[in-house]
Amino acid sequence: MPFLYLLALAIALTGMVVLDRRFGLFFWASWRRALAVLLVGVAFFVVWDLAGIGLGVFFRGETEFMTGLQVAPELPVEELFFLTLLCYLTMNLYGGVSRWSGSARPGGGSRQARSPGAGRSPGAEAP
Repeated sequence: MPFLYLLALAIALTGMVVLDRRFGLFFWASWRRALAVLLVGVAFFVVWDLAGIGLGVFFRGETEFMTGLQVAPELPVEELFFLTLLCYLTMNLYGGVSRWSGSARPGGGSRQARSPGAGRSPGAEAP
């Protein structure tokens, strides 16, 4: 059972990829930008974790579900997968909410300026 937590994280990451692929939320919208955002996000949180470890705030949890492999003292390999999942989930959520809120706008989510007569039925008087 030592790989159970890593397996759960891998399954969750696979789910994020499937959602992203299905709805074109993050990597399938713009893979270069997505890769940059994901790498910056994971790097930020790794630095955050290392700072917390250095200050004695964060400690590695001992459980039979983890591999025991460490990237650095008190930084298990599962943490990298978790941080990747966290960033990927956040960006998929952002992409989904942006798409949903954009499609709820009048005019089908188009951000282009509408002409004064657009959307009126023929013969309708201008206000």
